[in-house]
Amino acid sequence: MIINNVIIKDLKIKPYVYTYQAMHNFTKQRNEHSLDEIWLVEHEPVFTQGKVGKAEHLLNQTNIPVIQTDRGGQITYHAPGQQIMYILFDLKRLKIGIRDVVNYLENSVIQTLLHYGIIAHAKSDAPGVYINEKKICSLGLHISRGCTLHGLAFNIDMDLSPFNNINPCGYAGLQMTQLKEYVYQINHKEIKQLLTNNFIKQLPQR
Repeated sequence: MIINNVIIKDLKIKPYVYTYQAMHNFTKQRNEHSLDEIWLVEHEPVFTQGKVGKAEHLLNQTNIPVIQTDRGGQITYHAPGQQIMYILFDLKRLKIGIRDVVNYLENSVIQTLLHYGIIAHAKSDAPGVYINEKKICSLGLHISRGCTLHGLAFNIDMDLSPFNNINPCGYAGLQMTQLKEYVYQINHKEIKQLLTNNFIKQLPQR
């Protein structure tokens, strides 16, 4: 699907390492004419550690793999039931900066939650989206050749208990939440459409 010159791909459920490598391959091979892409995906259970992540934020060893990545931020958890949106965008062509991208990502989730009557907010000192101080969405980005990799992880309908084995995003005692705690019926297709549309509509006109 293409919306406003952005290719949107729904990858369903994929192993983290597969998607990580595919993102880097795409970024290495793209040129100034390549369309930007949004990848919607869910991952099999995995902890991912940011490039400056501290080992002490993994509180307990489990049978869930821990993978080192090049995104920003500390450790977090991914699993089915968490909607991930990876953004592969040429910032130079868009003439925007990393702070703009963070704002667009946060706002895309805030507006999606507002659609369901849920008031959420971002924090300038702790990227992500929060409902009453509980975190519902985490962010992590990497810039290569002026292009973004990685994106956001939005908790929808998942087992949150593995978060108890880490300090989520490096914050001890941070509580996580998810959409199913506030919405009776989950429509995954609708959530994907809302997220992508809310992100794309913020982009500069090209």
